[in-house]
Amino acid sequence: MAVKILGIEFANIFKTPLEKRLQTLAVLKWTYSFYFLGVTGLILFVCLLFSSYHYVALLYALWYIYDYKTGEMGGREVQLLKTSRVWSYFRDYFPIKLHKSADLDDNQNYLFLYHPHGIASSAAFLCFATDGAGTSKLFQGLRFRLLTLRCHFLFPFSREYAASYGICAASKECIHHLLTNCGTNNALVLVVGGAREALEANPGNFNLVLSRRKGFVKLALQHGTPLVPVYSFGECDIYSQTVPPPESHLSKFQQKFLQLLTFSPPIFHGRGIFNYTFGLLPYRRPINVAVGSPLKLPTILDPTSEQINEWHRKYVDQLVDHFEKHKLQFGLKEDDHLNIL
Repeated sequence: MAVKILGIEFANIFKTPLEKRLQTLAVLKWTYSFYFLGVTGLILFVCLLFSSYHYVALLYALWYIYDYKTGEMGGREVQLLKTSRVWSYFRDYFPIKLHKSADLDDNQNYLFLYHPHGIASSAAFLCFATDGAGTSKLFQGLRFRLLTLRCHFLFPFSREYAASYGICAASKECIHHLLTNCGTNNALVLVVGGAREALEANPGNFNLVLSRRKGFVKLALQHGTPLVPVYSFGECDIYSQTVPPPESHLSKFQQKFLQLLTFSPPIFHGRGIFNYTFGLLPYRRPINVAVGSPLKLPTILDPTSEQINEWHRKYVDQLVDHFEKHKLQFGLKEDDHLNIL
């Protein structure tokens, strides 16, 4: 039973089952790596540089320069990390379940479009950067590569962590390389809404930043790559976010931050390690990641704006149909609908 003190609901750690403690530890590991590993790596590098171990920092700097393009070239997966038991505990914490609508040919490349971004795309990492959700069995033969902001590969040491899970940069150059030079069994996973959509993440919110995001359609047309809609039911429910009024100073700060650095800090909270009221850990709420049927595109090396708009419209229609088909199955109401921003 929980104990409430001064409005904060504390967990009774002496009566918490060991399994739940291990789940919380797994989520704590992921939370730390997502929010703080980049800064930790930078601090570690500076500390080494100005210490008697400065040669370690200098050697790493040489490696950093030599290996700079790894994030654009597919990373370097370490299967032992991807299949670690820790991700099973992470999965069961919420829990997260992965569902598919159709079998996919492993002799074909695919571009998976993941919606919504949520605060941290927690289920996207579990399902497509690790094997915690059983992705390798559900989609046999496909090699998944989660795409993220290029800036994540600028931080020393932490870039190695991302690369070891096969995570790559969400850039035109990277996507072109993976679809052209890495065989035909690649499933690239792009979180389309990005940091802008993170500002829309709140329980019961179905806003998707998509109407002007068409670069993925152009790339898919140039390579003849099918687009696969993925909707994560519950991704926006695991944190609570404070949404400032549109004309407030905080809102203007977030928008300016977004323009300058391509991401903006949402004001959010979840639960703590030892309490259920406030902290950076996500709430224990179920997430169901539903993978839709692929939308097949023609190969057009130099698509026109009209062709890009046409296939973007077809993709949005298929995504909406996918959402409507599964929403009741995963606990939403009949009058819940996607809002394309």
